[in-house]
Amino acid sequence: MRFNEKELVCLSRQPSEMAAELGMRGPKKGDVVKKRLVKLVVNFLFYFRIDEEEPIGALLLEQCRVEREDSQSFSITFLDEAERKYLFECDSEEQCRQWVDSIMKASYEFMRKNLIFYRTEIHRLTGKDPLEQYGISDETRFQVNNGLRLTPRDTSSL
Repeated sequence: MRFNEKELVCLSRQPSEMAAELGMRGPKKGDVVKKRLVKLVVNFLFYFRIDEEEPIGALLLEQCRVEREDSQSFSITFLDEAERKYLFECDSEEQCRQWVDSIMKASYEFMRKNLIFYRTEIHRLTGKDPLEQYGISDETRFQVNNGLRLTPRDTSSL
């Protein structure tokens, strides 16, 4: 996936869901743990040198796995490149838990699944599609993967 560098820098300056100085080791052999400012903005994890304002890198948190390595560290690996593993060291077990939870909830796919779940529940309880009022109820990205589509309840006999 290609990104415009200026747009990424601009995004990195937006308010973050989480930010902290963490130990970080990159995916290359021989990489050592270095202190980095790490910021979670939407579904990007930006990392900076401590004394710089522009990020030195960004991870798009899609198609990845977040795992606890021990009580104070976690890793991120990408499904299409399992050997590309980033390690992050936190100051406490609680901070590590917060980072893992936030990163897991940051992906588009997680948000999409939640939208579909709540859309289905609202439809089940009310008989109405909550997305219909926005004119987007038929968009493929909001459909359940098994091909089932929500259909409005027939109210003509009421």
